[in-house]
Amino acid sequence: MDLSYSPQEEQFRTELRSWLEANAPGPEPESMSERAAYGKAWQRKLYDAGWCGIAWPKEYGGRGATLIEQIIFQEEMARARTPQLVNLAGLTMGGPVLMAHGTDAQKRRYLKPLLAADEIWCQGFSEPNAGSDLAALKTRAVLDGDDFVVNGQKVWTSWARYADWCMLLVRTDPDAPKHRGITFLLADMHSPGITVRPLKQINADEEFNEVFFEDVRVPRANVIGQINGGWEIAITTLMHERATLTFSRQLQSRVALNDMLAFARTWQRNGRPALSDPLIRQQVAQAIIESDTIKYTAYRSLTRTLRGGAPGPEGSIEKLFWSEMYQRQLETALTIEGPFAQLLKGSPRAPLDGEFPYLFLYSRGRTIAAGSSEVQRNIVAERVLGLPRAK
Repeated sequence: MDLSYSPQEEQFRTELRSWLEANAPGPEPESMSERAAYGKAWQRKLYDAGWCGIAWPKEYGGRGATLIEQIIFQEEMARARTPQLVNLAGLTMGGPVLMAHGTDAQKRRYLKPLLAADEIWCQGFSEPNAGSDLAALKTRAVLDGDDFVVNGQKVWTSWARYADWCMLLVRTDPDAPKHRGITFLLADMHSPGITVRPLKQINADEEFNEVFFEDVRVPRANVIGQINGGWEIAITTLMHERATLTFSRQLQSRVALNDMLAFARTWQRNGRPALSDPLIRQQVAQAIIESDTIKYTAYRSLTRTLRGGAPGPEGSIEKLFWSEMYQRQLETALTIEGPFAQLLKGSPRAPLDGEFPYLFLYSRGRTIAAGSSEVQRNIVAERVLGLPRAK
């Protein structure tokens, strides 16, 4: 693993850093609707300047750059503290899956609007009784002429209220083994029969949603891959999600760690800086060690992709470690704040305007989202260690 960059790559970094310094947006709005509009405008600005879809082929609207330059882009975005891109599901999962499995017509139709944030995508996988055991999904799709008629429910669908398209897993053959009767559809979220209900989260956000489908018609032309062959495509999607998102999130968590370290140096506890407390100093040191561990694990796993491979089960190792590390990191941040950690955003005396309690509450779901820690341990046991599946 070579962590050095070529002169051309460093020039790319310099150009990007200069552009971000001149164009990075201000703080995100508080409300979800304003945040969605703000995020679309930011992604469109990146696209217009040639900074979106760094490693995507030019024919699909991307920059046609290398994967290394894509990594530099993520590093600099984290460094500049830019907001998360609103079309994250499309950029990290939908786009790569379409490029791998979509028809030429589907690629022409969907990829550029996705990249420009003209159309927002969401992921319709999990159901009330099919999350960790995703193949147990019950949402049905019955072929009627040139359309599938979809009935069922999805849950934990991020940004569904603002999405135009949904990557939808449906059961098209109820008599087949559960992994074999699944089809991957693209559903127009503006279709009659779709109802979206936001879910209030513990941190007061409403990013997640329930989505109900009642006799929703989806054209057969919107099948990605083969009918009843959707499970393999779903696995590809999840591999991209775990590998790509974990890489960017470990960069963002490092920024939060640096904020915590700076805060611990100045925040007074019993008349002394919090970092002078041996217990806190040990916890901060452990957080730095773990942050370096996930950083180098993430970079090392990139070698598989650089050699032409697809993301593999190593993404599960990264996702498992990162999500649990991030929770520990924010627990340390609350320990540093002491009783003031009870003050949330908007409280006059909340340190850093309640940022650490907000992130702490958000972090509790990180060991569930994108595959629970229990599922990741099973994947690592079976696909990395070669252990037998328990009977």
